[in-house]
Amino acid sequence: MKVRNALLLAAAMACAAVLAQAPAIKRVILQRGDVTADREVVLGRAEIEAGGATGRHTHFGPETGMVLEGTTVLEIDGEPPKILKAGDSYFIPAGVVHNAKAEGGTAKVIATYVVEKGKPLATPAP
Repeated sequence: MKVRNALLLAAAMACAAVLAQAPAIKRVILQRGDVTADREVVLGRAEIEAGGATGRHTHFGPETGMVLEGTTVLEIDGEPPKILKAGDSYFIPAGVVHNAKAEGGTAKVIATYVVEKGKPLATPAP
């Protein structure tokens, strides 16, 4: 019984740690459509909580978008950070690791991805 309780406690602590590390981002897919037999276009809206970040990740295709509201710091590997405000647009090549942080308040972004079908929209990166 003690071993079982210890395992349950360890599992609960691991779950709490994962939730604490989860990015402070809410993504909503607005539309999807076929581009070719193996690619699709995805239009989405993302909201990053004040002080939150998307976490370093990649996509199986390019991402382009525009900040609708707030300010974000866009970090793209190999480039200096970019401060983007409402109305600013951006482009991220396929497979390039990047992260976006909300600065000074909640940030809202609309993004379009042209990605491989059947793969996740975003993949975590170290």
